Amino acid sequence: MPTQKIVTFLTFNDQAEAAIHFYASVFENSKIISVNKLPAGNMISGTIEIEGQLFYLLNGGPYFSFAQGISLFINCESQQEVDTLWEKLSADGEIQSCGWLKDKFGVSWQIIPTVLGIFLQDKNRVKAGNVMKAMLQMKKIEIDQLQQAYDKE
Repeated sequence: MPTQKIVTFLTFNDQAEAAIHFYASVFENSKIISVNKLPAGNMISGTIEIEGQLFYLLNGGPYFSFAQGISLFINCESQQEVDTLWEKLSADGEIQSCGWLKDKFGVSWQIIPTVLGIFLQDKNRVKAGNVMKAMLQMKKIEIDQLQQAYDKE
């Protein structure tokens, strides 16, 4: 198994097995590394690699829940990638503002096109401000709308 200094550890009540298979189906560049089962056959923990990053999943019982203060941020290179990940991860979940969503397990994700960061860091603060105003009006981030806001002066 690859060594990674810091690994995201997701603790579910009893949905780790469903989650590991769901995430493997969402991300093309993913693979389930391990699934550890109890004698009764239920998964207790597992490891998945997504885009070269390891994630540990554990069924820890009802004492654990997810909070929006921690989210998984996905840099997307195209609108197609934003659309695909948004559709898959938000299915049976909760759509929020500014590119945020919670998946059906309650894990928070930010589906963000890389161009957003480029626009927001522009030295022309009017252009950057226009982009920020446009982004604050969106649920799913739309690159063409960001571009239109950026092109205004």
